[in-house]
Amino acid sequence: MKKYFLFVFTLLICFPVYSSDSTATILNKLNDALKKKQYYVKLKEERILNFKKIKSADLTKEQEYNYNKALYAEYQKFNSDSAIFYVKKNLRIAAELQNKELSDLANLQLVSLYSSSGKYRESEGILKSIDKRKLSVTLLPTYYIAYREFFEHYAANSYNKRYIEQIQQYRDSLLTVLDPSSLNYKINKIQQEIYQKKYAVAQKKLVDLLQHQKEDNPQYAMIAYLLGSIYEGTHQLELRKKYYALSATSDIKNANKDNASLQELALVFYEVGDVDMAYKLTQSAIEDALYCNVQFRTLLMSEVYSIINTVYLEKEAKRKTELQLYLLCISLLSVFLIVAVIYVYKQMKKVSKIRGELYESGQKLAELNKDITETNNQLQERNAQLSESNHIKEEYIAHFFSLCSTYINKLENYRIILNKKATAKQFDEIYKMLKSTTLVDTELEELYKNFDSIFLNLYPTFVKDFNELLIKEEQIVLKQGELLNTELRIFALIRLGITDSVKIAAFLRYSLSTIYNYRTRARNKAAVSRNDFEEMVMKIGLISLKT
Repeated sequence: MKKYFLFVFTLLICFPVYSSDSTATILNKLNDALKKKQYYVKLKEERILNFKKIKSADLTKEQEYNYNKALYAEYQKFNSDSAIFYVKKNLRIAAELQNKELSDLANLQLVSLYSSSGKYRESEGILKSIDKRKLSVTLLPTYYIAYREFFEHYAANSYNKRYIEQIQQYRDSLLTVLDPSSLNYKINKIQQEIYQKKYAVAQKKLVDLLQHQKEDNPQYAMIAYLLGSIYEGTHQLELRKKYYALSATSDIKNANKDNASLQELALVFYEVGDVDMAYKLTQSAIEDALYCNVQFRTLLMSEVYSIINTVYLEKEAKRKTELQLYLLCISLLSVFLIVAVIYVYKQMKKVSKIRGELYESGQKLAELNKDITETNNQLQERNAQLSESNHIKEEYIAHFFSLCSTYINKLENYRIILNKKATAKQFDEIYKMLKSTTLVDTELEELYKNFDSIFLNLYPTFVKDFNELLIKEEQIVLKQGELLNTELRIFALIRLGITDSVKIAAFLRYSLSTIYNYRTRARNKAAVSRNDFEEMVMKIGLISLKT
């Protein structure tokens, strides 16, 4: 029979009845309640304020006593100082009415409030002044509760096995005077069974009670707390966490500042290594105890808080050290990146310098074509500044070398002709050839055609884009066979980065004033701002080139 009982007990402990929600869901609800704690406090204060507003000016003394008793009940677990205030008002009313029963009730209420506030001598003095034999039968439960709570509160301040025995004795006495069908009797009976370590019996009763209580009922928190204490006694960590969380959530939503669940739950999280949550719960529990002025809770929490706070601060210090390490690593990486950028920049400068030297070598080989070389040089520099594609640069260089080769061949042919005529002593012919400008004009015309062709190959939409910058009636219409006219060539050179009018005049063989006039007229015909006109010309082809 004994083995059978142990088997049943083991089954009940290992397979408890669970709440409908998972532990994670319950903890989420608790976190949400903690965030809204001030909101629930505000609701409580508004409810009390609304109750105070309905007080009538013509209440009888008995009615005023009951009114103050209702406010005491509201403040009892919310603000002990306010609760004491209304109990003292009732003591004065009871004295005026010379009603011993009302006076005894107020004194017993004051006992619990004083003992929870740390006023043990005052509390004990009141208890000793009350003669149990002269108490009304209806006040005996309150009398035993006051004594039980007095020893509970005193034991928190100065633990002694004798105080625990006193608590159990007064609970036993309380059970003899309570209605066995009442919820208060059932809870006290269950507490007695827990003290006697009858966990299986107590658990079954508590689960049944919890199913019939709503979360907004203050007794719901007590029932859930007792379930948590059972699972603490049976070393079931997850269930202990779950039911302490249910109890704490109910207390927060009811604005119950005198609660034990937050403290116990903080210890659970501390045991599992979640110091952040333990610290958060401890802080909330201390705030509640201080708000309600519950001294014995503050004393209980101070020990827990010092342990958790120390671990929390150590963890924060470790996080700070890790953060400093990360910042150091980031700083070192940043320095490395800066060094790398500087190195790449210097390498690019070296490459640019090498390109310049190669370009100068090509320039020396083409001294007779100085104007063309300068123009090509400016185009190359402009292309480099605007980061144009390598494909265009290669194509432009190919045209450049082709032109150089062509002009060198022509110079060689011209030298051969002059040499032959000099050998034949045809000096008049030589003089005529040197005096004639036909060759130069022909070469210039071919140069401009080559320039137009090369430029439009680089910027095929230049004429169209340039016209879009002009008002409609002033747009340029090219003649049959023309690629570019003089005005377009001027702005083609500007597009290539040659903005100096002196250089443009030298290249196109015009006077400086002519170039100025062309540029001014174009700005006057602009459909955009005159000041931005040439800048916008220099941006023609950028979008298409980059795509």
